[in-house]
Amino acid sequence: MVQTVQSAAGIIVPGQPTSAADIRNIAIIAHVDHGKTTLVDGLLKQSHIFRDPDSAGSLIMDSNDLERERGITVFSKTAAVTYQGIKINVIDTPGHADFGGEVERVLNMAGGCVLVIDSVEGPMPQTRTVLQRALALGLRPIVVVNKVDRPMARCEEVVSLTQDLFLDLATDESQLDFPVLYAIARDGRAGYTPDALEDDLHPLFETIVNYVPAPKVEAEGPAQMLVASLDYDTHKGRIAIGRLERGHISAGDTLVMVGPIGQDHPVVRQRVTALAAFEGLGRREIPIAIAGDIIALAGFGEARIGATLTDPATPEPLPAPEIEEPTLRLTFGVNTSPFSGREGTFHTSRQLGDRLRRELETNLSLRIADTEQADVFAVSGRGELHLSILIETMRREGYEFQVSRPEVITREIGGKLHEPVEELVIDTTEEFVGTVTELVGSRRAQMNDMVNDGRGNVRVVYTIPTRGLIGLRNAFLTATKGNGVMSSRLIGFEPWQGAIQQNRSGALVSSETGTALAFGLANSQERGITFIEPQTEVYEGMIVGLNARGDDLAVNVCRAKKLTNMRSSNADISVRLTPPTLLSMEQSLDFLADDELLEVTPKGWRLRKRLLNADERGKAKKRGQQ
Repeated sequence: MVQTVQSAAGIIVPGQPTSAADIRNIAIIAHVDHGKTTLVDGLLKQSHIFRDPDSAGSLIMDSNDLERERGITVFSKTAAVTYQGIKINVIDTPGHADFGGEVERVLNMAGGCVLVIDSVEGPMPQTRTVLQRALALGLRPIVVVNKVDRPMARCEEVVSLTQDLFLDLATDESQLDFPVLYAIARDGRAGYTPDALEDDLHPLFETIVNYVPAPKVEAEGPAQMLVASLDYDTHKGRIAIGRLERGHISAGDTLVMVGPIGQDHPVVRQRVTALAAFEGLGRREIPIAIAGDIIALAGFGEARIGATLTDPATPEPLPAPEIEEPTLRLTFGVNTSPFSGREGTFHTSRQLGDRLRRELETNLSLRIADTEQADVFAVSGRGELHLSILIETMRREGYEFQVSRPEVITREIGGKLHEPVEELVIDTTEEFVGTVTELVGSRRAQMNDMVNDGRGNVRVVYTIPTRGLIGLRNAFLTATKGNGVMSSRLIGFEPWQGAIQQNRSGALVSSETGTALAFGLANSQERGITFIEPQTEVYEGMIVGLNARGDDLAVNVCRAKKLTNMRSSNADISVRLTPPTLLSMEQSLDFLADDELLEVTPKGWRLRKRLLNADERGKAKKRGQQ
């Protein structure tokens, strides 16, 4: 039972497990929006860590502002609950494929996983991806079919599809024998059949305790811990988080940090200045930690993910988690617009470079490289969402910069150019199948499967180059009028499949610097769609709209009408001026052409041409045609 643990020095730690047998480490994994974080909410509320569970709210583990705004999990997090004397460390992981690096680096702390699957959607691309990683690490799986109260729930079929998925991915015969539970995570209910749910999550707690094995660790011997995550405290500094694989660690112990196997890093010797175990949503300082528990310790200011903290007498590194390589690249550069330095706190190349390099310490899927320009950095990530989250995070921190259009990262294999290819799954209704097929077909997609459920819903599976996904989400939502869901996963690299036709029209580009006026915008709307409102400050070369034709067009949105009759003039303007189309961050990235940039500041973002002067753009176009 979780009572006390006593060290060799006679230190007693109330409330901590006495051995690894009293610990269960589980990861909650799922495709995005299948209810994973909501299920974690239920586990936390029903473990009595809150005085008033009803006031705890929802999406408790999604503490980051961006996570709450977007309704997705971006960063993996750990909490701890106690059930019948067993400490359960719960690791909540992201569900979106772009944040697979977060999943990969924390799964090795777990001994089992709870795979959450929507009762209507069934296994989706990211379901396969996260399950494959979990099974490869030997985690014991528990399947939870969630949202069984949905009108179109198909629990029996979803379980059958899940069994097929396990047959395809299992690395050991024992992994095919897994328990299946059914739940309504929103209501905190679970059961062993979809028609007989209990009033709480007691069946899930029982299954975790009885089915997930205790950590397989060495209770005795020199201390050894792989750093799986990092945190920061204003008083304690950098905090290293991981599962203690061997021995025990006490506050005040001296450890050494060694690099991952196969990597040459200097050995760093430091003292553990603070030691804590997870308790509820927070951490509690303890004098000693035992093998098998997930702990957090301070004292290693240079700690990095993948390094091993170990006894100085036996500095043996553990294997670091394998992280898939990124597939998309864009550039971050110093803001060179006429408004540079007006809205941001950090805007120099040194500040931008230092911030990007700091991101590498925790964002393992990211890659940073210098370019031929000293103030421009090449940043590579897993996908558009992965990169846009970084852009938005830095913007909110006060950074000012400009980014380019995302492009795919290619490889040369056997002397031939290869590009990343993904499996694309689209769920929509029958009336939009033709529209969707035409849309993705123009992006080099090939249909692999199409299933109609007999109730008007269709699932279509494609293989598509990653570059075909750039800008697809917004076009898809427009084409289906919001009646569709799309998701994808990387499946490998294939020979370059040829050019993809770009259907975007030309841009409306401001010819003047000043303040946009209603009269100038009304004239511009006769030529296309505008992106800005009256009284917006603009500069020459800034993109203010989309031309109805293919070529870029310079427009003067600062133009004012010489008024002779105030009333009639205002009336004419108000009739002719229509509301602008305001683009989100992702939509702006999708909009960009090769000769355009997105200016990002703490106050917002602006589309612009790389060359702001119209004469320079004209000369560059002529050079490109020669």
